[in-house]
Amino acid sequence: MLTKGINFVNFKTEKKSLLIKKKLTFILKSKNEVLNSLSQNYKDNFTKKLILKHKKKGDYRLIGMGGSSLGAQTIYDFLKHKIKKNFVFSDNLQANLIKDKKKYTNLIVSKSGNTIETIVNANILIKKKDRNIFITENKNSYLFTLAQKLKSDIIHHNNYIGGRYSVLSEVGMLPAELMGLKASNFRQLNSLIKNKKFINSLISNVSSTLYFIKKKKFNSIIINYDERSKNLFNWYQQLIAESLGKKKKGLLPIISNMPKDNHSTMQLYLDGFKNNFFTFFYVNEKNSEKIKNNNILSSQYFLKNKNLSKVTLLQKKATENVFKNKNIPFRSFEIKKRDEKTLGELFCFFILETILIGQSMNLNPYDQPAVELIKAETKKLLIKNT
Repeated sequence: MLTKGINFVNFKTEKKSLLIKKKLTFILKSKNEVLNSLSQNYKDNFTKKLILKHKKKGDYRLIGMGGSSLGAQTIYDFLKHKIKKNFVFSDNLQANLIKDKKKYTNLIVSKSGNTIETIVNANILIKKKDRNIFITENKNSYLFTLAQKLKSDIIHHNNYIGGRYSVLSEVGMLPAELMGLKASNFRQLNSLIKNKKFINSLISNVSSTLYFIKKKKFNSIIINYDERSKNLFNWYQQLIAESLGKKKKGLLPIISNMPKDNHSTMQLYLDGFKNNFFTFFYVNEKNSEKIKNNNILSSQYFLKNKNLSKVTLLQKKATENVFKNKNIPFRSFEIKKRDEKTLGELFCFFILETILIGQSMNLNPYDQPAVELIKAETKKLLIKNT
């Protein structure tokens, strides 16, 4: 892959397809607003003046569901070492919602402006002394109307970019700028599509995935060795599930956090059913905690002079060796540099990969019709119980 921050090893059962290459060329040449948001060409709907207005305002709280929140959470967790601001996220309904007396700058995010969970959380959490920024479509919706009533800043959410694809649009980049990061450092698509290694990796990954699907391997399992990447794969899970899970097709994205899951699900992965393929993910931590040599007994001498990152890396390599011996398909990401460019490349890779898989399966990767059924049914029951 392009940046010096990523070591990437493709599936051993590497497949290449001329058809996938043609599809990718067509997608990149067509007018695609989702892909435009990944590039330096994208024009944000917020100004530097707005950033300066809210940048030194203490604590921030993002209220949103799914893709309205997961991208920003990923950025905050993955790059926490570079961020001096405090962000909290309200991304679910909790019966015992904890309120505090802090003054927040709230970012209320909903493409439609009518997301029930976001409306409920905003209603309970927003205080009179808070500052508020709404990211929503400029249309007659509940949250747009509320923002006007509160005389809040309103940032237009482009209606052609769905939540799960919105991480490098205003939805993810406004929070990133408030965190003290630069949006331009994330938007890597311009340079990535000129890089043969990146393009070849993308084509071969999509070709391999389609081969696995043909062989009825439907479980895409993430073997994650980085605590701070949990939300990256929560974001990825939504991306894959909502984009490909339709017309009785799709992939089931499953997240396993390591090495904890060596002591639970790993037995199943190694000796259970064989309809899985895997993605290993590890981040090298330069300042990892060192093991105290004087507390190590002679029987465990091999732990001396090692830090937690090294132990984790060797556990990953050991697991990969066992997978190789058992002919279990996997690919591997090793992150050498934890920065905006690396994370931006990962966002671009996973989004392009998902769109390509979807179109190759004759699916529309941009809609989620079944989810809309639950939203409509929920509203119907709420009205019925009024």
